[in-house]
Amino acid sequence: MHQTRTQPAVWSDQARQAFVRSPIAIGMLAVGIGGAVGAAAAFGPIYVAVGLLALAVGYAFLISTTVGLVSAFAIITLLPFGTLPFKAIITPNFLTLALVALLGVWVLRLLARSDAYDLRLTPLGLPLLGFLGLTLFSLVLGARGLPDSLTLHNYAKFVLGVLFYISIVNVVRTRAEARFALQTLIICGALGALLGLALYALNDTLALRLLVSLGRIGYPTEGRVLRYVEDDVSGLERAIGTSVDPNSFGGMLALIGALTAAQLFAQRPVLPRPVLIGAVGVLVVALLLTFSRAALFGIIIATAYLATLRYHRLWWVMIAVGTFAAILLVVLGIGADFAQRVVEGVQFQDQAQQMRLAEFQNAFNIIQRYPWFGIGFGQAPDIDLTAGVSNIYLAIAQRMGLLGLVAFLALITAWFVLSLRGLSRLNSERSTWVLGAQSGLVAALAVGMADHYFFNIEFSHMVALFWGCAGVGAAIIELPDAN
Repeated sequence: MHQTRTQPAVWSDQARQAFVRSPIAIGMLAVGIGGAVGAAAAFGPIYVAVGLLALAVGYAFLISTTVGLVSAFAIITLLPFGTLPFKAIITPNFLTLALVALLGVWVLRLLARSDAYDLRLTPLGLPLLGFLGLTLFSLVLGARGLPDSLTLHNYAKFVLGVLFYISIVNVVRTRAEARFALQTLIICGALGALLGLALYALNDTLALRLLVSLGRIGYPTEGRVLRYVEDDVSGLERAIGTSVDPNSFGGMLALIGALTAAQLFAQRPVLPRPVLIGAVGVLVVALLLTFSRAALFGIIIATAYLATLRYHRLWWVMIAVGTFAAILLVVLGIGADFAQRVVEGVQFQDQAQQMRLAEFQNAFNIIQRYPWFGIGFGQAPDIDLTAGVSNIYLAIAQRMGLLGLVAFLALITAWFVLSLRGLSRLNSERSTWVLGAQSGLVAALAVGMADHYFFNIEFSHMVALFWGCAGVGAAIIELPDAN
């Protein structure tokens, strides 16, 4: 459904005054003041300062959906596992709070200004909610009606990640907002890549100390904090940024890198071309240093998609880059370790690929025993089976059964059909935006052949990134033609 008239992301004075006078706002203010007084009495002034800061951030969220959108993208790329630094009944992470706040604000805006805003679901909105219904059914069925608290917590974060799609299509309502959303995603992705490169460049001791210091906000403080190829600390270090896992970091870089590459060749890019060149450079270099073969193949396939669909000269760029890389490898020996890892992966010779083969066989066994609705999102119900597989499609099939996999594939197919049809009626600028979202999802779906992070309840930021990218593309298509 289209809105009746265009409105900015920030509330009008009339709407803001009406909200401030409402019982909801008065109640929130009373709770905030009471909480501040109680914290001062119980814990001391530092908690009051933190609480007041939280209220200020909350107020910014209430008056502008733009703040929520920027916060979500920034957390996804820069601090995906950050949590509140104190224990509560549950300890929500920053992304959960940002997604809940964004969802709540646009719903309140819809209720407060129903004359100016309408609910936008897009043609995929209801099917997406139906898909979430299937996930809930599999969750309850697999847990025999009683999921454990950790699984429920992670599942709730997963649901919020999927609902990010609906939040974006209800927040991005103008051409300016669509352009800003793309700019934010590209810049945040490039900053995340730069952070990963900076940590990689530091010596291991200092990098470890910095990452362990994030333990105060929920990051791991022991075990495999730094990551190496084959877990050999004397071998090749892998770039991880603040994503904990190098493969998930590589998947994020592949999606955002493909989206950014589409803008690099656009006639009217959303950012100055030198900025885009720098962004693509740091994204690709960081991706290579993750030593994630899935991420590498993902961005290659996405680039080939762009070259085939529109930017045919990209084929020449890909050939030139490949030739240059081959010269560096053969003549100078640069990148020999990486090339060897890629070859071993393709031939399924190394330990990681052997483990993947075992996971695939285990996943097939699970699907054979639980073909229709899967085993849910907890542990495997049989002692001889193990949940978890490094393939998004097998992961969906074992968690939700073949019905869930068919539903997911139908959703993705419908999104691409609708977005490809939309390209024909959009102007050149908006069509390149949609093309970027398409290439980002192509990269993610290609990465999913050897990784599962875009459908993993423990990596809700990757779920949010996937559906957020789909939401940006859908929102651009839904913009009124005159917008």
